[in-house]
Amino acid sequence: MHRRILAGSALVAGATTLAAPNLATAQPKVRWRCPGSFPKSLDTLYGTQEHIARRVAEMTDGGFQIQVFGPGEVVPALQVLDAVGAGNVECGYTSGYYYLGKDPSLALVTCLPFGMNSRQHWAWLTHGGGRELYADVYRDQGVVGIPAGNTAAQMGGWFRKEIKSVDDLKGLKFRIAGYGGNVLGKLGVVTQQIAGPDIYPALERGVIDGAEWVGPYDDEKLGFQRVAQYYYYPGWWEYSPSIDMMVNAKAYEALPKDYQAILHAACTEGWHWMAARYDVLNPPALRRLIAGGTQLRAFPREVMESCYKASQEFYAEVGAQNPRFKAIHAKWDAFRVEETRWMRVAEDSLGNFLAAMTARS
Repeated sequence: MHRRILAGSALVAGATTLAAPNLATAQPKVRWRCPGSFPKSLDTLYGTQEHIARRVAEMTDGGFQIQVFGPGEVVPALQVLDAVGAGNVECGYTSGYYYLGKDPSLALVTCLPFGMNSRQHWAWLTHGGGRELYADVYRDQGVVGIPAGNTAAQMGGWFRKEIKSVDDLKGLKFRIAGYGGNVLGKLGVVTQQIAGPDIYPALERGVIDGAEWVGPYDDEKLGFQRVAQYYYYPGWWEYSPSIDMMVNAKAYEALPKDYQAILHAACTEGWHWMAARYDVLNPPALRRLIAGGTQLRAFPREVMESCYKASQEFYAEVGAQNPRFKAIHAKWDAFRVEETRWMRVAEDSLGNFLAAMTARS
């Protein structure tokens, strides 16, 4: 009796073993290439690209592998979107505003001058309708854009001379990305978009008089403090720039649904991982820069107000020429205004109080 029961149990167990799929081998093997726009020496910008690829591999037990590349290894830093849209690579890690010449709405995808902070930005993307609006913009480029990084508030950049008034901006040759350059251009600045690896040589040779990148940690690594003395804040043109994982639309559709979900999850993690890492690394880097002789300066109120006015004029001009930009910007701006009013009550009041009390201690 017992032998028959044991034998039957063994048969059931064996059948169960045979019927159970091997999940690791059942999953398809997917291999993608992912060029990026950011120097490999920057362990937070490029590091987030690596982080996302690593998390995708971990969550798929190695089934979905993304091989990452730095600028120029597969495609130039500012041609990542072109390569992804054309299907030359499956995905790329870059910022939409590098390609605003294709569509001005691509600037909105990353950030606009005098925009939202990182918390407001994430609310806009996930609950304010931002991602749905941007999906149409990216669709025209043949890609699916997934938010995958954010530096949070950036600095205002490095200058060889002090900026004491709006007049000091006239004729200044300045490296800047996105529509911040157009705004500064209205005030007489001669702007250039230069890829990250090429900024230091241009500043060192005097091709430009100043440059912005991200913040203290990255800027120190790139050595800007050796060729420019004055370091300004705030970076009003990049309050919360979003970096995207751009995926070729056909490659995305061919991806199994669970892999799509995992890619989105890894990119969301990367978005917050980057912002948090910069919040940890920037404060000590700023202290080191100041100890080394960097002159920290705030943009004068006159300059800030003039830039804000110029930005609003510029958005109206772009909107008059591009209905899509106008429509998205109207929704973006309404969301920004509402969030600003809310945070002025709930967040900024306490933040300003704590800043004042901390300064006393």
